[in-house]
Amino acid sequence: MSGRAVLGSALAALAAAVAVITVACGEKPEPADLILLGGKIVTLDPDRPEARALAARAGQIVAVGSDAEIARFRGPSTEVIDLEGRLAIPGFIESHAHFLGLGQSLLNLDLRGARTWDEVVERIAGAASETASGEWILGRGWHQEKWDSPPRPSVEGYPTHEALSRAAPDHPVVLAHASGHAVMVNARALALAGITGDTPDPPGGTILHDESGEPTGLLRETAEDLVGVVHATSLSNLAADRVEAQRRRAAELAARECLTKGVTTFQDAGSDFPTVDLLRRMAEEGHPGPRLWMMLNEDNDALERSAAEYRQIGAASGRFTVRAVKRVLDGALGSHGAWLLEPYTDLPGTSGLNTYPLAELERTARICAARELQLCVHAIGDRANRETLDVYERVLADLPGGGSRRWRIEHAQHLDVADVPRFAQLGVIASMQGIHCTSDGPWVPDRIGPDRARTGAYLWRSLLDAGVRICNGTDAPVEDVDPIASFHATVTRGLADGTTFYPDQRLTRLEALRSYTLDAAYAAFEDGRLGSLVPGKLADVVVLSQDILTVPDDAIRQAHVLYTIVGGEVLHRAATASGNGPT
Repeated sequence: MSGRAVLGSALAALAAAVAVITVACGEKPEPADLILLGGKIVTLDPDRPEARALAARAGQIVAVGSDAEIARFRGPSTEVIDLEGRLAIPGFIESHAHFLGLGQSLLNLDLRGARTWDEVVERIAGAASETASGEWILGRGWHQEKWDSPPRPSVEGYPTHEALSRAAPDHPVVLAHASGHAVMVNARALALAGITGDTPDPPGGTILHDESGEPTGLLRETAEDLVGVVHATSLSNLAADRVEAQRRRAAELAARECLTKGVTTFQDAGSDFPTVDLLRRMAEEGHPGPRLWMMLNEDNDALERSAAEYRQIGAASGRFTVRAVKRVLDGALGSHGAWLLEPYTDLPGTSGLNTYPLAELERTARICAARELQLCVHAIGDRANRETLDVYERVLADLPGGGSRRWRIEHAQHLDVADVPRFAQLGVIASMQGIHCTSDGPWVPDRIGPDRARTGAYLWRSLLDAGVRICNGTDAPVEDVDPIASFHATVTRGLADGTTFYPDQRLTRLEALRSYTLDAAYAAFEDGRLGSLVPGKLADVVVLSQDILTVPDDAIRQAHVLYTIVGGEVLHRAATASGNGPT
């Protein structure tokens, strides 16, 4: 943070303190822009954990307290919202998701609800009938483990492309796996990419073949890029203004989706320079949406040239920050791409994939260290996590205060128990997604065996008890960006069939709330201005229809967002919400 920003934050905190003192002395304070009254406000401030009311002015909280204390901040232009006893909490911080990917997923076919491969094929046939010949058909969200019956024919449990190719013979089709770590493509897409039975696997990827040696259409990890490059080339032939309009539309849809779900800050898990440029322009233009905190995803040469220039804290009036770098070291469990110490139980011929060279990862780490950037490494398998920790240990040991750099491991889904204390020793943050636990839980023991699942899968409690900071999220568009669903998964670990996925790893509700607010802010060096409802901090607040901290477990997911407030401005107001408005 620049000296000017630090000074501004200090002055704001001083002004808030003066406001509280003024009220205590009985003097009429300067009117607030927004007042919340009559609620249960959980602040996450140890000095005052709960209050009834809150006042905000110029985007910041100026006071929390009783209704009588806060009513003194009412002025002729103050918007007053009667919470009617509802729960108000710090705004949810999505700690790991893909902003433009979320918006693009809302433009493409959503395949998450498909119950069979045949249903997926039917949806593609319908899309092909409404799409001009030759245009690309894109979809996302299918998962073979969640279908009611296995596909026929199949290889390694995945469908083959024949039915898909018959459904859309004149359109290249690319259907991303729910994990985002594999795609299913049709014959047209294979032909455009020049993929045949003789095409070698790229480093860090797999082209799945059938018994005759022909590609099935399933491309894992870096093999996705073989088709991705062709699709990108087709987009480059479009007019620049059309491409920009499509990307802006995706960003607008993502922003709207986040606000309706109570997400006030979105930590974007890896974008290239052009995407960062676009989202910053939109933030500076005043487009409503959550605050954006970006991880750069460019190669090491580009980072050495430009990362220092792109690093920015609190641009666009505090709505836009770039201060991290993303790397992907392995794949996902769902696509057999997570890098494991031992082979998969259900596919013993592989231990997964290392998708990024370790030497290059260490080079990235040293680039980040020299430019005061956080490093955020996608690591799902236990070997990927260990290798990441080893790189962190080597690089951080050379830095003064290395453990205070708040470097992160994204997902940390499957760990060897010996590596759990290393997170705390190195000051590494576990950026996890509660909803992955319950979404993946039904098939994880099949992938890695029940013993490894019990001792190493989604170790929320073990990490927290070891002193590790955990932040929460959804990995949208892999999962719905809804924080309430991920919160529910974190505190219950309940599966759809009524069983519980290793319940000893659950968090308490207050711990889960911290993982979505104050600890998520800490994971981004933003805990000084976000994550708790304290005078001097930014007025990012969410009001819920039900008290997710006290209702029965099965009622948590019935809660919905009534108000999403970013910087003291109501950016989402549910149709069922009520408020007094300006007085």
